[in-house]
Amino acid sequence: MVPVRAWVRLLLKPLHPLGPQLAPAPGHGRLRSLAPLVRLQHLWSPGLTMASGSEGKLQRAPPYGWPMDKHEKNERDQKSVICIEGNIASGKTTCLEYFSKTTDIEVLTEPVSKWRNVRGHNPLGLMYQDASRWGITLQTYVQLTMLEQHTKPLILPVRMMERSIHSAKYIFVENLHRSGKMPDVDYVVLSEWFDWIVKNMDVSVDLIVYLRTSPETCYERLKKRCREEEKVIPLEYLEAIHQLYEEWLIKQTLFKVPSPVLVIEADQDTQTMTELYEKNRDQILTAGNMKHHL
Repeated sequence: MVPVRAWVRLLLKPLHPLGPQLAPAPGHGRLRSLAPLVRLQHLWSPGLTMASGSEGKLQRAPPYGWPMDKHEKNERDQKSVICIEGNIASGKTTCLEYFSKTTDIEVLTEPVSKWRNVRGHNPLGLMYQDASRWGITLQTYVQLTMLEQHTKPLILPVRMMERSIHSAKYIFVENLHRSGKMPDVDYVVLSEWFDWIVKNMDVSVDLIVYLRTSPETCYERLKKRCREEEKVIPLEYLEAIHQLYEEWLIKQTLFKVPSPVLVIEADQDTQTMTELYEKNRDQILTAGNMKHHL
């Protein structure tokens, strides 16, 4: 008899062809001045979550995913999953390109090509044209494809993902629902799926790197890169996404954060951002060790 875990993995195969503030680097020069642009947000064990309300008490969070056997757990503990989060045009691609040059890192970009072409259909483009009609269609597929990303076997010591299944639900599905473009029934059904996934699958994260960028900066970058589907995105949409990210990762008033969060102020130019990544490289890439020392 095939174990349930193996059966689900078969189904997921593709269907077709640390302190509140990071200390500046030793010595003097430009890197020292970059310190205020990076900070570690909510440094606690992934097994703890911030309680609701202003008291900020810590309480034990339920474990993610199904129970692993001893071999799987040891193997997972030796590897790290890092998610790069941020608004549209916040600089996630630049960040991933920088770290992709490092050996022993697997970089997974958002599967946008799949969202643009599902057997000849473009649910991403349809959603931007009519979110009320196509929002649930796109987000159902986004949830599936992000689950595929999370559940791929970890081969290298570090996996760096562009966004996550968590932000797909907590940011983009939430925005559709708040804006009245996703009916309650669609929202509840998608939430039920997400809750089951979190409870029964391993979609854990060891570190979130939040590229905190103003909506105005994102809007200017958006106009310069001229991607077809993004031409219809207004500033108001970016403001709504920014607010949700702030509520989730900074204020902790929206949903549970699955890991510690490293906040990088990302309104900077490419050169400054590259220097910030270089300065905090070790801190980011040793995220897997963090869970053993908290």
